[in-house]
Amino acid sequence: MGFRLPGIRRASFDANRASSKAVEVPKGYLAVYVGETMKRFVIPISYLVHPSFQDLLSQAEEEFGYDHPMGGLTIPCSQDVFANLTSHLNGL
Repeated sequence: MGFRLPGIRRASFDANRASSKAVEVPKGYLAVYVGETMKRFVIPISYLVHPSFQDLLSQAEEEFGYDHPMGGLTIPCSQDVFANLTSHLNGL
């Protein structure tokens, strides 16, 4: 099953929030939270099309739906598994 993106909402930019983590994500990247401690990773959006990453996205959809309390995408796997996957994707 592929990953479906919900409707995109535009947020207005507030200069007073410039230090917000959401602002720290560069264009072409996505913030995700992984593991029991919800460690934040910033990953290239190109990972989204890889079948192994799509499996994780399907698991995230099943577990969390589209309600991600951390503000970014929550991935339901251990940090070690996620680090191994992203390491592999970096080598492609």
